[in-house]
Amino acid sequence: MNISIATESTIEALCDLLNLLFTQEADFVSDREKQRMGLKEIIVHPEIGEIFILKKDDTIVGMVSLLYSISTALGGRVATLEDMILHPNHRSQGAGTFLLAHAIGHAKEVQCKRITLLTDKDNEEAINFYKKQGFVTSGMIPLRLVF
Repeated sequence: MNISIATESTIEALCDLLNLLFTQEADFVSDREKQRMGLKEIIVHPEIGEIFILKKDDTIVGMVSLLYSISTALGGRVATLEDMILHPNHRSQGAGTFLLAHAIGHAKEVQCKRITLLTDKDNEEAINFYKKQGFVTSGMIPLRLVF
């Protein structure tokens, strides 16, 4: 397996993965056109963030995004980890740990001071996975205003 940065030519395969992700998340609905637009925005503007793809042979089997902002509390760049998904056929084989470790390592390389992520509160499998990788539960709760 190898990890690389997503390109515009990978958008359709990434939309397939996002469809899997959004059908299992409570707050989101899969919309391929919106997914295409969002992926392209990140890919063509790397200052916004980066999308890492995991390939086995020539097939994309996973992805994770890091989106960047600045924390005034920490005095520097921070990342939000978004859209981590592995194709179901490649789970529980170490691929997720490999992909997440790459994203964490990259965030450190670009001098991020923190990574924050959201997962469904009833997704115990994901929560346990992230905790095994060193993530801790925050005392803060997410609130959204959707336009």
